[in-house]
Parts: sequence; structure tokens; C-alpha cells
Amino acid sequence: MSGRVFASLLGGFLLGGIPFSYLIARRRGVDLRTVGSGNVGATNLARALGYGLGAVGLVLDAAKGAVAVLVPSVVLGPQPTPLVQALAAALAVLGHTFSPFLRFKGGKGVATGAGAFAVLAPQATLAAVGVFGLTVALTRFVGLGSVLAALALPLAAYLFNADRAVTVAAAVVGVLVIARHRTNITRLLRGTEHRMGAGDPT
Repeated sequence: MSGRVFASLLGGFLLGGIPFSYLIARRRGVDLRTVGSGNVGATNLARALGYGLGAVGLVLDAAKGAVAVLVPSVVLGPQPTPLVQALAAALAVLGHTFSPFLRFKGGKGVATGAGAFAVLAPQATLAAVGVFGLTVALTRFVGLGSVLAALALPLAAYLFNADRAVTVAAAVVGVLVIARHRTNITRLLRGTEHRMGAGDPT
């Protein structure tokens, strides 16, 4: 691996690790790690400080995923290989979920993954977002929507003939996102999962 490839991948990981929702909350005197679910992502930000700020955190998380995928174009030139971009996407999500700026704790990776794969596989990402939106609209379970979207993304990437490296990266990210939702899955199985708008942590 060349130094420039390593630098671009490291840049993607560090970009993914920027905890935007946590920083927004801290500016308002709130530590997301001590409120609601304790998660430092946009969903907990929305519950703690309102849906407006939650939307800001969501957009910033998605944007850093997209930028992380574009970093190789800056470092390596206008046509980086799909493999490098796919690795950058996966590392951005990994950085978000295990942020080096928060002692390797972080969010669940949904928005960052959506931003990254919107660049790499826009049709597949749109399909996954559709699955998420429909699931949440019908059930009001954000966690269930995230899990089903994580399952849908690699399948849609395959069906839409995305590059093999991108499809594999989507599958890896999907597994990571599902693993980060294990407590949600447990609550769903027990019938105790919280619905959106119920005022409880997710």
C-alpha cells in the first residue's frame, strides 16, 4: 500500500470519527453520553435537544461519509480505484462508530454510511433509504428501520450491479450497523422497543 493510499484511508477514518452530534450538544452544555440512550449520534441529539438540531447532526454525519469517499480523489487523483473508495467508506463508518476522538466510542453509523454510499452506489442507497423510511413510517421503530436498511444496502448494490468492492464494503458496513443495533434487536424481540416520538431512548 502506497503512502498516499494510506493517507487517504486514514483521512477517511478520521473524518468519520468527528463526533458532530456530540460537539453540537456540548456547545449547549449537554453531554450526549449521559442523556437518553447515551449514544453520540443524531438520534440521541434529536431526543435531547430537538429534531432541528438532530437534523443538523444527521446532515453533518452524512456529509462526512460522502467527503471521506471523495478524499481519495484529492489525494490520489481524479480516478481512484473503487476498492480504495470502498475502503474509505467502510473506514469512515468505522471511525464514526469507534471515534478516536471519544476514546473509540461513537454512534451507530447509519447516516455516515448513507452519505458514503450515496456517492459510491446512489441507486442502492436510495433503495435502502426507502426501506428505512417505509419501515419507520409503518412501525415508528427507528432501530428496525436502520437494521432493515443495513440489510437492504448490499443486496441493492448487488442488484444494481455496483462494483464488487463497493458491494462487499456495503455488506461489511451492514454487519457493523446491525451489530451496533444489537440492543434494539433485543428489545424488539422482547416487545419493549421504543417507538419514535415516545420520548424514550433508542
